[in-house]
Amino acid sequence: MPITPLSAPQQNAAHAGRFDDDAWRQWPFALWRQGFTQAQLGWDAFARALPLADPHQRALAAFAARQWLELLAPDNNPYTNPVVWRQTAREGGANLLRGAYNAWEDGLRQWAGLPAAGAERFRPGHEVAATPGKVVLRNRLGELLQYRPTTDRVRPEPIFIVPAWIMKYYVLDLSPHNSLIAYLVGQGYTVFCVSWKNPTAADRELGLEDYLRLGVREPLDAIAAIVPGAAVHAVGYCLGGTLLTMAASAMARDGDRRLASLSLLAAQTDFSEPGELGLFIDAYQVALMETEMAALGYFPARQMSGAFQLLRAQQLVWSRMTAEYLLGQRRPMNDLQAWNADATRMPARMHGQYLRHLYLDNDLAAGRFTVDGKPVRLADLRLPTFCVGTETDHVAPWRSVYKLHGLSPAPLTFVLTSGGHNAGIVSEPGHPRRHFRSLTRAAGEPALAPDAWLAAAATHEGSWWPHWRAWLDARSGAPRRPPPLGAARKGYPVLGDAPGTYVMEK
Repeated sequence: MPITPLSAPQQNAAHAGRFDDDAWRQWPFALWRQGFTQAQLGWDAFARALPLADPHQRALAAFAARQWLELLAPDNNPYTNPVVWRQTAREGGANLLRGAYNAWEDGLRQWAGLPAAGAERFRPGHEVAATPGKVVLRNRLGELLQYRPTTDRVRPEPIFIVPAWIMKYYVLDLSPHNSLIAYLVGQGYTVFCVSWKNPTAADRELGLEDYLRLGVREPLDAIAAIVPGAAVHAVGYCLGGTLLTMAASAMARDGDRRLASLSLLAAQTDFSEPGELGLFIDAYQVALMETEMAALGYFPARQMSGAFQLLRAQQLVWSRMTAEYLLGQRRPMNDLQAWNADATRMPARMHGQYLRHLYLDNDLAAGRFTVDGKPVRLADLRLPTFCVGTETDHVAPWRSVYKLHGLSPAPLTFVLTSGGHNAGIVSEPGHPRRHFRSLTRAAGEPALAPDAWLAAAATHEGSWWPHWRAWLDARSGAPRRPPPLGAARKGYPVLGDAPGTYVMEK
């Protein structure tokens, strides 16, 4: 499994801004800054030149070198950071007292298992996950939410969203102004979304087949009962998109024509180049995780969160510690950060299966992954497909997401948007400094290489959401009266208000 971690120059570009203050241009701080930059370059080159046959091990060495260098970075040390010196002089050390209190509060919260300071202000069903709707299906793994229409007429094709189960679904339904779900409802669509259960040790034996059955197939049956005769625009985010692609391929194989289109948001289907996340996934590390999961029954949320933080340690760990503990400036919590702190677990069996079948063996792309005992092939997909990658994604790198071009002959519109794995998707109209590229590959046409695609794709300013909405509109029928919420006579009564109960589980 080749891994292409960021090189030191790329790391410097990603960390642009950390040495922008004019104080870093003065002696001796300029000398320390330049020395750190040269050390980054030198240690990265040294690690990559190590006489190791396995490129994965060389990548791990380069990654480890970067982590150790951050301990010595001049901006992460109060004695070598001129901004900290200046602030301490201005405030007579009051910033350090505030920082000590911030560190003490964070330590207490972590010990008590509480979310980060300020996260409690974003409550599902109130400040976030507040789009009105109903729970119309509940099973062992998920609740199906149907959202109340806000327009007099809606498109006949409903939208069905399968989010990732790594985190809670409401990254797609944050605050009202940046909720993708609220946006789609406002554009005249009937929207359904899965809210995954937060598994416990009792769910240890749930596997990928269970996620397919309970998270995709049963919800599609419910949607068919509530909106009879309508084809469905299926949407998958992150691993939810991978799962949806498995289901769509099995449906194509079996002649099930209930889907009108497929939209994949930051979702990989070929894991041969998974990016830096692959540093934590090799046969040895997977075996260790399986041993731990065998005892617990699930994969702890803290480990996944820790891996993501290590991948972007300077932005997510060190810069925050400098601001909050050395400068005494507590950063205000926003809705996306609060959602990110609302982590979930994963059942032991499922987590082991997806690590081995997808990351290690790449079975889905190779046509070896089985559903109902028979392999599925992405080459069977003929649905109009809309695929989104994000420029700085460290979870699903856009070049990895782009590989769908070589696996499916379907007509495929690929969009590359600014931002990362989460912020690039939560990119509402009016969001400042947003742009995206887009290009459509007609059915059966050969794919461009990624660099050629970059050169050919048109660039647009603003959010990609209206571009997607226009794509959906072009594949939808004339608006008509909205369907009812639920279908009690067909076995799908309203079970409660959105966001439901599963999203509240800790």
